[in-house]
Amino acid sequence: MNDAMSLGIHRWWKDSFMRLMNPTPGIRLLDVAGGTGDIAFRFLDYVSSKPHRALQQEEQDPSWEEISQMYEQQEVEQSVDKSSMVAVCDINKEMLHVGQARARERTSTNGLSWILGNAEELPVADNKFDVYSIAFGIRNVTDIPRALDEAYRVLRPGGRFMCLEFSHVRNPVVERLYDVYSFQIIPVLGEVIAKDWKSYQYLVESIRLFPDQEEFKSMLENAGFRSISYTNLSMGIVAIHSGFKI
Repeated sequence: MNDAMSLGIHRWWKDSFMRLMNPTPGIRLLDVAGGTGDIAFRFLDYVSSKPHRALQQEEQDPSWEEISQMYEQQEVEQSVDKSSMVAVCDINKEMLHVGQARARERTSTNGLSWILGNAEELPVADNKFDVYSIAFGIRNVTDIPRALDEAYRVLRPGGRFMCLEFSHVRNPVVERLYDVYSFQIIPVLGEVIAKDWKSYQYLVESIRLFPDQEEFKSMLENAGFRSISYTNLSMGIVAIHSGFKI
C-alpha cells in the first residue's frame, strides 16, 4: 500500500530522512513507532557503510603523513566503544513481530533491539539516546505534546529529535491536485489492495488535521527543543523536522 499510494516515493523520503540524520558510528538511536524496522534497518546500513563512503570521496592518494595520522586515529578509536545501536519502540505488538521477522532475514542485526511501548510514556531512562526518530507515526499519537515531552526526556543533552511526517502543500494548484488524489484515489486503493476503505479514509483525514510546518515547529519549541528547522519534500507533501535538546 505504501508503494501504491506514493508510487514508491516513500522509499526516497525515508532515504532522505536518513541522509539528513547522517548518523555516525557510536550513535544511539531510539526509533519510535517504527515496528516494521524501515528506519532502523536504514540506520544500521547507513552507519555500517559510512567508512566506505568516506574512502570513496577521497580524490587523491593520501600522503605518508596522512597515512600515519590515519593509523594513529584508528588506534585511538579501537580503544573506544564505537558500536552503534538502535532501539525500535512501537505500541503495536504485531508491528514489532513484522520487524523482527524482517530482521531475521538480514545478515547482521548487531545493536538492534525491540521495545513494546507507548510514545506518550516511553519505558526508557532519561538522557539515554543521541537521536530520537519517528517516521509517519507522530500523527497517530493521541497526545502529541506529551509525546514530544517524552522525546525530550529520553534524549541526552545535545541529542537530536527528528520527525518525518505528512505535512501541508503550499502551492494552491498542487494542493488541489493532491486533495483530489488523496480523497478520491487513496481510499479506493485501500479497498482494492488491502480490502480496507475506512483505514485509508482515516489516513487521509488525519493528514489534513495534522499541524502544518510552522505550527509543529512551535510545538517543538514548547517542548524545549532549540535550533529547530524543517525541510519540505515533494513540495510539502511530507516534511522532515529537526530539533536539539540544548
